[in-house]
Amino acid sequence: MTQFAADRLLLFGATGDLSRRKLLPSLCALDADGLLPEGLRIIGTARSQHDTAAFRGLAREALEEHLPSERRGSMATFLNRLTYIPLDAKTLEGFDALASHIVELGKGEGDGGLAIFLSTAPSLFGPTIAGLQHAGLADDNVRMCLEKPLGSDLASSAEINDAVAAAFPEERIFRIDHYLGKETVQNLLALRFANILFEPIWNATYIEHVQITVAETVGLEGRVAFYDDAGALRDMVQNHMLQLLALVAMEPPTSFDAAPVRDEKVKVLRALRPAAANETVIGQYRAGAIGGQAVPGYDEELAGHDLEPSDTETFAAIKAHVDNWRWKGVPFYLRTGKRLPERVTEILVQFRCVPHSIFEGAHAAGLQPNKLLIGIQPEENITLSLMAKVPGLDEDGVALREVPLEIAIPDAFVGQHRRIAYERLLVDLIKGDQTLFVRRDEVEAQWHWIDEIRAEWGAKGMAPRPYTAGSWGPSAAIALAERDGVSWHE
Repeated sequence: MTQFAADRLLLFGATGDLSRRKLLPSLCALDADGLLPEGLRIIGTARSQHDTAAFRGLAREALEEHLPSERRGSMATFLNRLTYIPLDAKTLEGFDALASHIVELGKGEGDGGLAIFLSTAPSLFGPTIAGLQHAGLADDNVRMCLEKPLGSDLASSAEINDAVAAAFPEERIFRIDHYLGKETVQNLLALRFANILFEPIWNATYIEHVQITVAETVGLEGRVAFYDDAGALRDMVQNHMLQLLALVAMEPPTSFDAAPVRDEKVKVLRALRPAAANETVIGQYRAGAIGGQAVPGYDEELAGHDLEPSDTETFAAIKAHVDNWRWKGVPFYLRTGKRLPERVTEILVQFRCVPHSIFEGAHAAGLQPNKLLIGIQPEENITLSLMAKVPGLDEDGVALREVPLEIAIPDAFVGQHRRIAYERLLVDLIKGDQTLFVRRDEVEAQWHWIDEIRAEWGAKGMAPRPYTAGSWGPSAAIALAERDGVSWHE
């Protein structure tokens, strides 16, 4: 872990969508909560020819649109932290002026350093790194944060990582996956490793299977070109879903520090068995209805942007296996897609049935295995389903029913305010804590598994199966689980 706390934060792509919707609102909320260093200055840069006053105006508009008023604090105080320098990252011109501005802001601020958040097209990573090196902005007191996508396969990912590594050592590179900033994702670690109730039974002896679902109701929205090139597997499974799987399946780290946590995640990712063609299902949505509103099919959306029909998958379901002692024989069912009935991200851990039931007759049919449901979005919650007696008198014996064990304390998992996931990650970037960021060997292990799946699809000539928008994907995805006696949680 790097030791310095940054006193300047440089945002590339500062006028872009991510900055307006997530980064600037997160930083303003942190400022309102007193979680930003007092002297932190935030420098925005992009190709847009703005001055600082205009950029502050754009930031104010973004905050008013995307951040609740009760979380803004003194917006004027936050806006005064902002400055702006226009820059075309494709050329070296302008980097010297940017460096001079950053150095000037750092005068008299002690031993602080610079944190850079790079949110640009991957094609600009190389030129941007070269420009930073040219201007002396890659020294020991500078750390780099990279926003995805980091490549489209293992080879392109390695190319990007090599370009960044030419200027920054691994201990100063912060690869972001915003799912790791979500409260309930972090609570998964607390649930496992702070409660003796769970960890002794968190293995193949007691767990039958795990389901991870990331469902979206939206279609392409403003990501047409990117998504049609990427598809569901590379857009969602490669990063977010494999990170969730790694957190569920990892061994206990020696401490909650960057190296031990990420060491254990890498072991899980490297233990993933290559998924066979009959263990994956891909689909592409057709016209249907979401929430009672008619929506077009994928091909129609492409046609609306003058693009030809494609075989890009908008849905993927995978039966994954972690080949190690803890998880031998336990399937991990992964499912993600667009234009599904509801927006939900959740992890379901289903335990095995009791080895012998003392309840007989008709009442035995009510006996169900315990389930642990970890809701990540839109609601962040954790529910443990237990078996209990049905109240009342029954001449035929004890009748059973499933009851949820829920936390009664309001806001137990999200706090008084629902935080943007980037808030946690930006705080850690400024401090220099890499625990919730992704290491290079993690990224490459993820890509290795994804590339094997895509190669299998190509070898078998697999094409997406159509499914109606508003459904839970192709019927083959249901069969993928049900042939093992498993039903998707819906």
